[in-house]
Amino acid sequence: MPLTIAPSILSANPGRLSQTAARLAELGLDHLHLDVMDGCFVPEITFGASLVRALRDESDAVFDAHLMVADPARHLETFAESGADWITLHYEATPHIHRLLTRIRQLGKKAGVSINPGTPVEMLSPLLDTAELFLVMSVNPGWGGQAMIPACLDKVRWLKERTDEPVMIDGGVNARTIADVAAAGADLAVVGSALFRGDPAANLAELRAALA
Repeated sequence: MPLTIAPSILSANPGRLSQTAARLAELGLDHLHLDVMDGCFVPEITFGASLVRALRDESDAVFDAHLMVADPARHLETFAESGADWITLHYEATPHIHRLLTRIRQLGKKAGVSINPGTPVEMLSPLLDTAELFLVMSVNPGWGGQAMIPACLDKVRWLKERTDEPVMIDGGVNARTIADVAAAGADLAVVGSALFRGDPAANLAELRAALA
């Protein structure tokens, strides 16, 4: 299937997120990637479930909550109730990843697992029948605007050989790298600064042209 562009609102103007969600819908983007950071698992702090709930009232997009938090078990119910459609946890953040993915599915949400660049993709083997989304971080999580680590594309290829579930890549996706992301087989690409720095419509056109 064609590569889906998933805008990360981490790079958008935080004071205009409802307007941003409406503008993205006008541009035909129906997926929002929500980077939740707690200042512990990663250095930065972003937002929590209350913002997701507020945006849910403003948007019909698929809400993909990426929990970059140190204790994800505490937050599953809250983000499910806030209106997140997909909830993705980091493999590195919990010794109980299988149980937590199962709990997300019990809550009626799509259960995703993410790995950092330093984590071997083979660690996901036991989860191939449990997770419903696989997120490959192609930068070290915590900040937008980083350059992609190209070797992470091999992780996408490894996953695509072993699962029919969606594979997403996050980090350093721009007009120079998006064709390589598509060639690796990714189903979704998180795009932040490359979309929101400047005019989103013009940036989106450039991304789509690079894919074409």
